[in-house]
Amino acid sequence: MSKTWTPESWRQKPVRQLPTYPDIQAVEAVEKELKSFPPLVFAGEARNLKKKLAEVANGRAFLLQGGDCAESFAEFHPDNIRDTFKVLLQMAVVLTFGANCPIVKVGRLAGQFAKPRSSDTETVDGVELPSYRGDIINGFEFDENSRVPDPTRMLKGYSQAASTLNLLRAFAQGGYADLHQVHSWNMGFVASGAQGDRYREMADRIHDALAFMEACGVTSTNTPEMGRTDFYTSHEALLLPYEQALTRVDSTSGDYYDTSAHMLWIGDRTRDPDEAHVEFLRGVSNPIGVKAGPTQTADGLLRLIDELNPENEAGRMTVICRFGADNVEKHLPELIRKIEREGRTVVWSCDPMHGNTIKSTTGYKTRPVDRILTEVRQFFDVHQAEGSYAGGVHFEMTGQNVTECIGGAFEVTEEGLSDRYHTACDPRLNANQALELAFLISEMIKKERGNGTAIAAAS
Repeated sequence: MSKTWTPESWRQKPVRQLPTYPDIQAVEAVEKELKSFPPLVFAGEARNLKKKLAEVANGRAFLLQGGDCAESFAEFHPDNIRDTFKVLLQMAVVLTFGANCPIVKVGRLAGQFAKPRSSDTETVDGVELPSYRGDIINGFEFDENSRVPDPTRMLKGYSQAASTLNLLRAFAQGGYADLHQVHSWNMGFVASGAQGDRYREMADRIHDALAFMEACGVTSTNTPEMGRTDFYTSHEALLLPYEQALTRVDSTSGDYYDTSAHMLWIGDRTRDPDEAHVEFLRGVSNPIGVKAGPTQTADGLLRLIDELNPENEAGRMTVICRFGADNVEKHLPELIRKIEREGRTVVWSCDPMHGNTIKSTTGYKTRPVDRILTEVRQFFDVHQAEGSYAGGVHFEMTGQNVTECIGGAFEVTEEGLSDRYHTACDPRLNANQALELAFLISEMIKKERGNGTAIAAAS
């Protein structure tokens, strides 16, 4: 890291996607208050995640990263947190059991409040107002007062993130994630569908395996790993004043960490190496992700990786590819060849959501599940052809029984989108659709490892 970096050096760079607050003094007061708050996560936890991601980069594990598109203040409820965590546990156990592969679990939770927008304003019925940028910035309601950026929302975001993390830690470490609970994770509306039946069959096999292990003397008591799990949080580091306020010096290493989350990523709109978001994240020691869309060139990606990870540290960098089902084979091979040829160590992850967004005939923004599944298949196929390791998936989902993405085994139609369309930003997979994705990924990982790709990546 350059000696010229400081937590505020990003302020000297061009910046995109930040709100224009009407009262700068109020922003400064909120930043000062946030700086006095305890960290949300700890440097040691972020280092542990980096070690696990290094295993992914070397072909020995798989990254499962998912959660809400944008967390809501209004829908903040322990049941919603529990249900999202439960689906991620289900997906992880499907992948672990089906592919015999350790799964690194990272949630888009406890901080995923801010959203980039394609336009600074939006117009409804001839009325133009500032765009909604996430609850940590302004309100979703389409009225003038709600859309004014309010810095005190950062304090509410911190409070909600702290409460969410507290509950997630209790679930992960307090017995809820015990493999003996594998049947109880099957939620009501999932249990009655095709994916629920498939999951139940797998859970029965896990139960039998656990009974055999207990007969051999291996229990949750003498093998604590069976009764708990490591679970990490992540979000897009978009609202830089909030991120800076939560950046601290680690007392054991002397390095800076952004303590708002274990892992942070830069979006496709803010990944310019000469601009503020890259400048900020190059100086913190957390694991970092970068979104790579169709406009990302191979040379540009290499420069970005070298800016953020000049020491080529394993586990530091995750490239989150988001091309759309029609563009994977067109864009991904060039990126892989450049990065692999130059010897850079990264986790290659697939975001099959953002490139497959369409507008339905009924006017709703949606994502077809078949296109999501197609992008995942193509992602694995390209990596197999290139001899590289498809190491992860990054997706937007919820544990709620929503109707936001069309298709899937428990089919959601365009006409049915309005039944339970709750998202404030982008459409999310519901639990049935997320499990369908997990079973597909499990098959892809098994095929990948059977062909020796993972072993090649590790050698």
